[in-house]
Amino acid sequence: MTMVEFSDSDLLRNKLCDPAWYRLEIGAVGPWTPSKDQQSNNCLIEAVVLRNADNGTEDFKGVPVTIQFNDKVKARGFIEGFLRALGVDVQAGRYNLQAASGQQVDAFIENETYEGRTRNRINHKYRPVRVTEAVQA
Repeated sequence: MTMVEFSDSDLLRNKLCDPAWYRLEIGAVGPWTPSKDQQSNNCLIEAVVLRNADNGTEDFKGVPVTIQFNDKVKARGFIEGFLRALGVDVQAGRYNLQAASGQQVDAFIENETYEGRTRNRINHKYRPVRVTEAVQA
């Protein structure tokens, strides 16, 4: 008998988020791996939606999303924006992207069609986490 098992996360992977700002929790940060054309390297970062960052709704809570960075000179600005949204004062030097694991960031999720199917896409629009919830004593 050939069995297959799905986790809740597996089933949420194909759920399309409405285009909006979402609070994400950064999970696994992958290593740099060669791109298809072998001219640069890509880094994949797994994250999960916590809630809508503007209105707090949790309609898409748990949806896994992937952030992809490329180390080409022209693409490094996207990494800089991500780091700044995490509160890093980016200066000339080296930064360990794995330090982002476990942190939260707000990112704009949009939809795109890729290889004939619609999917969630983070198109490198990040902002620092905004504190909007009232603090109860």
